[in-house]
Amino acid sequence: MKCPFCGYEESKVVDSRPTDEGERIRRRRECLQCTKRFTTYEMIESLPIIVIKKDKSRQPFDRQKLMNGLLRACEKRPVSINMLDGLIDEIELTIQNSLDREVSSEHIGELVMEKLKGLDEVAYVRFASVYRQFKDVSSFMDELNILLKK
Repeated sequence: MKCPFCGYEESKVVDSRPTDEGERIRRRRECLQCTKRFTTYEMIESLPIIVIKKDKSRQPFDRQKLMNGLLRACEKRPVSINMLDGLIDEIELTIQNSLDREVSSEHIGELVMEKLKGLDEVAYVRFASVYRQFKDVSSFMDELNILLKK
């Protein structure tokens, strides 16, 4: 960290404290050359995720939109809101860790189905029926047979 007084690039941290409910860290630093103290703030940099829709349009990732789809799939199922929040957190973390700032809606749908399969099989089939847009009963049965084989 560059000293704002003399421009020297080496300093030591004298004190660290969380601020803003733990969202940022306040650090008191001391320049190793001029010994003056200054304050810096550290926070997590979150880059927006852009979703590429089937029609090639782009829009920001909307956590609530994903939650609404999951709530419909899990209606009258023994799946809590906390479980769905955790599922969405995992999906968001997977996307953030991929370092891709743009992700296709198809990729998100596949991640959701992968996570739902382990959470609730009925919710998985419901979500898959909407996501994969089954054209007829045989394509629906094919998906069920794949699920039953596992």
